[in-house]
Amino acid sequence: MSGHPLPASGPNTPDNPRSTVNRLSAEKVTLAYDQRVIAEQLSVEIPDNSFTVIVGPNACGKSTLLRALSRMLKPSAGQVLLDGQVIQSMPAKKVARTLGLLPQSSIAPDGITVADLVGRGRYPHQGILRQWSTEDERVVRESMAQTGVTELADRYVDELSGGQRQRVWIAMALAQQTPLLLLDEPTTYLDIQHQIDVLDLCAELHEEQGRTLVAVLHDLNHAARYATHLIALREGRIIAEGAPKDIVTAGLVEEVFGLRCQVIDDPETGTPLVVPAARKAREGARQERGAAVEEAGGGAGEPLAKVAATEAS
Repeated sequence: MSGHPLPASGPNTPDNPRSTVNRLSAEKVTLAYDQRVIAEQLSVEIPDNSFTVIVGPNACGKSTLLRALSRMLKPSAGQVLLDGQVIQSMPAKKVARTLGLLPQSSIAPDGITVADLVGRGRYPHQGILRQWSTEDERVVRESMAQTGVTELADRYVDELSGGQRQRVWIAMALAQQTPLLLLDEPTTYLDIQHQIDVLDLCAELHEEQGRTLVAVLHDLNHAARYATHLIALREGRIIAEGAPKDIVTAGLVEEVFGLRCQVIDDPETGTPLVVPAARKAREGARQERGAAVEEAGGGAGEPLAKVAATEAS
């Protein structure tokens, strides 16, 4: 484990099985697809009322962790807890009234309109004695207005652009009205203006409505600007976590992403802003490291290949 800051925690004992009382956590989980293990003995606490963002290189386990936290993936070992209960043991509707998920890839039923799809977010609130209500109608209207898709209400979802569809799926997640909302790459397919609009909306849900949000983002600068709590993953391990201003350093970015950079203050927000080193500077550093490895007796071909692979990651 790296020396980067991690939240303080007390010992796990029979009298103190968990160091916090946050609503959502994973305890020593092993996550795998078939025989391919993505993470082992991974423990995560999602701080209540936070906007937590998970970052890391491709294939490091970000989306896999989110799937486990949302009950879509059952851990091979360990457990995910929601409100103190093992999430796999809870009734599906109870989970859906507490925790909403916007997955990375969503497929709408053929021939469904935007309004009907957003309305499906109200399903967890339906029951034998409670059918569609004026309250449901109000929530659907507000969710579409918040995401800017009101004018698309009567359009078929499969006729929309990728960016429009993404905003419709976000509207459906909002209509679910859960205190916890998990979003896997919510800015995918969106142009820069709509990326900012979506992240501003997430910040509003967190700050003004008190929701706990967990998002996977690829853009480290967006993560540092909007997150109140950042989790940096690499190869299924937490390298660092905490407030962005406390953990985002040039050293962390190079350790997690293999990228040389400077970290400066964002002139708009004061949050960390990652500025990648210029191409020639990165090439020079790669050559220096390759020469150092070769001089240490490692041979020429294999160490340089390893260095190149590290840079590519």
